Amino acid sequence: MEKERHHSSRYRKRDYTETVDDGANAATIGGVLETAKADRAVWLMKCPLVVAKSWQAHAAASDSQPVAKVVVSLDPLQPDEPSLFKMEMAASENENIPKSYSLNMTKDFVPMCIFSEPNTGGKVAVEGKVDHKFDLKPHNENIEEYGRLCRERTNKSMIRTRQIQVIDDNRGMHMRPMPGMVGLMSSNSKEKKKPQPVKQTEVKRTRRDRGELEDIMFKLFEKQPNWALKQLVQETDQPAQFLKEILNELCVYNKRGSNQGTYELKPEYKKTAVPEPGAE
Repeated sequence: MEKERHHSSRYRKRDYTETVDDGANAATIGGVLETAKADRAVWLMKCPLVVAKSWQAHAAASDSQPVAKVVVSLDPLQPDEPSLFKMEMAASENENIPKSYSLNMTKDFVPMCIFSEPNTGGKVAVEGKVDHKFDLKPHNENIEEYGRLCRERTNKSMIRTRQIQVIDDNRGMHMRPMPGMVGLMSSNSKEKKKPQPVKQTEVKRTRRDRGELEDIMFKLFEKQPNWALKQLVQETDQPAQFLKEILNELCVYNKRGSNQGTYELKPEYKKTAVPEPGAE
């Protein structure tokens, strides 16, 4: 494997100015384009990230050693049957990587060429035309092993690594409270954490008989013409909701004026005093 950057592009005829499209950015490269290997057939393979990293590490260590072996299985008696492709990885330092992979060939793809660009500068070269395109996946015998590898990789990515920060000031000035700051810190903490007022639970009141409560209400309104709901709750010791129902039937609620927020009897319930028999 050559230590060069490779780009895939649609095949074009040889030009001295070549446009390279790597799928994200297009750049025009001026100068001489090396086309000695332009007609060479190459394979384009989509592989897992762990396989690509293993190949890169292997190629960096040695240029001459093969990184993998491809086994093609075919039946001479059945030429119409498609060939089966299997790839076996070379010895790898990472023993967790599956060694056998299936190559699924893609027949319909856009004609492409492979370009290389040396890292140290130099000529851009055409490495060949894409003859076959494959999708690489672990072989059936390695599916369980590959699944375990993916789970381990996911678990490692979710672990937050702890970081240790060295403080230049070894006297501990950042951590030691200074004189006069202890009371200030405690007072600030008290201000931030003010106790929430505890709501008093409403006392459960037992409802009186409706007729009995109406009599009590009439007597209260005889004492004074206007009452607030809170006052009536205290006087009658009845639930506020039940008391509102009675008030809506017997009284009028004053929304404005000097008696705003109070109840008074409806005109039809305001009766004049009737003289008792025998009274002069």
